[in-house]
Amino acid sequence: MREASVILESAITCPHCGFQAVETMPTNACQYFYECKGCGTLLRPKPGDCCVFCSFGSIPCPPIQAEGGKGGCCPPARGAAG
Repeated sequence: MREASVILESAITCPHCGFQAVETMPTNACQYFYECKGCGTLLRPKPGDCCVFCSFGSIPCPPIQAEGGKGGCCPPARGAAG
């Protein structure tokens, strides 16, 4: 059985203005912040999500894809409020 390949591009949609941009996701880290190219709002992951791609992207981040959509993908950032 062949494993599905990981998709590296995801369309982030801003929940404030609706602007959408296709971005390449990092494979070695979670992206905790993203500045909307439409309105400048700084997006952060929703509670329970590991990154902005899991919260606002059309495709979840590579570690979540690799795990089949189960569980968290990255350890919490140092000093991050939980």
